[in-house]
Amino acid sequence: MRILLVQTSFLGDVVLSTPVLAALRQEFPSAELWMLTTPAAKQLVERDPLLTGVITFDKNGSERSLGALRRKADELRQMGFDRAYALQRSARTAVLLWWAGIPHRVGFSAARLGWIFHERRPRDGALHDVLRNLQIVGDPAAYPQDLRIVAPAEHEVTEGLRSQILCGRRVVVLVPGSAWRTKMWDWRGYREVARRFVAQGDAVVVVGSAAERPLAELVCGNLPVVNLCGSSSISDLVWVISKAAVVVCNDSMALHLASAAKVPTVAIFCATSPSYGFGPWRNEAQVLEVDGLPCKPCSRHGSRHCPTGTWACSQELSPARVFEVARGLARHG
Repeated sequence: MRILLVQTSFLGDVVLSTPVLAALRQEFPSAELWMLTTPAAKQLVERDPLLTGVITFDKNGSERSLGALRRKADELRQMGFDRAYALQRSARTAVLLWWAGIPHRVGFSAARLGWIFHERRPRDGALHDVLRNLQIVGDPAAYPQDLRIVAPAEHEVTEGLRSQILCGRRVVVLVPGSAWRTKMWDWRGYREVARRFVAQGDAVVVVGSAAERPLAELVCGNLPVVNLCGSSSISDLVWVISKAAVVVCNDSMALHLASAAKVPTVAIFCATSPSYGFGPWRNEAQVLEVDGLPCKPCSRHGSRHCPTGTWACSQELSPARVFEVARGLARHG
């Protein structure tokens, strides 16, 4: 039997979906497990020993057209999948699997064009997203629930990166960016946290995407910290976080990577809230946020602009508090 798991959402969502692989292996011990995901997310899951292979779908880039969707469906048809599980609730995903002719398709009840699926499973919005995802297979309590992200071995990262991280000092990883502006704690807070960790002799590493490099440069300034924004891959990021004594980040992919690596984490929630199901998972972590704001949370996933114009949720959290919590959580090494 050949089974396909479809998850082409944001990178953090891909991390939170990885327990589904173990659930599918439990249900179908001898089946081939494949995953359809984005080109960027492939680096997150391709090392998982449960996967036979990973198929990429560049849905927001080179494969965004209707013709490309048809070609991807033909590719899946030729691979002869017996079952497909769609974590995506989009009409595009439903049509893709329908056109692929996969004989047994499982989706969520709330999926668009849900009639295309042979089985429609409930998705309880009150649960953590890990548990919501597991509902695509069955009762979450019946399956392993740990996140499954395999860090590259040390020989797989560059010598330059190894020398920066394996430096003989504790490594504190700061991740000041996010896909959404309203989910980002003020950069000056991150800079002050960096300054305090440097002052006590720790190695501070700032990570993020190439688009976040200007933000990282504000955080780093003239401090003696390592700025990896835009110069490291997603695979590198997984390895760096796995080596951290503590991670300080926003509500972003880094939060979930730290959960997967069981690294202590300070998770700063600005416009959003962990009550939506995207908080830390099974690691030593503490959520910090500004309490008492009548406008918070203003969004489930974040947005580009503050609806009140105050940016209070990202500017009123004390750097001293963040530093003290992070210092208390940090592993000794």
